[in-house]
Amino acid sequence: MNIGDVAARSGLPAKTIRYYDDIGLVRPQRDPNGYRAFREQDLHKLAFLGRARGLGFSIEDCRNLLHLYEDETRTSAEVKDIAQHHLDEIDAKIAMLRG
Repeated sequence: MNIGDVAARSGLPAKTIRYYDDIGLVRPQRDPNGYRAFREQDLHKLAFLGRARGLGFSIEDCRNLLHLYEDETRTSAEVKDIAQHHLDEIDAKIAMLRG
């Protein structure tokens, strides 16, 4: 898939996809002409990134979650720790707003 196809299917702008490639969150293959060639697994990662960023996860949290996703030896507790930390941050923000 080219970047236009993956943008339409993931719901992310092409500029965001290029940024995620530049910072190494996704690593699409390259065609001989240098264009990005996205695989189905890249699309799944991009869709996940869109949802995670929409929920307020930081780029670094997303990087860690993707790393855990790719690590077949990981424990679910590692994923839960990241999610719980994020929930704790949200709870703290809510408490601060309530004053």
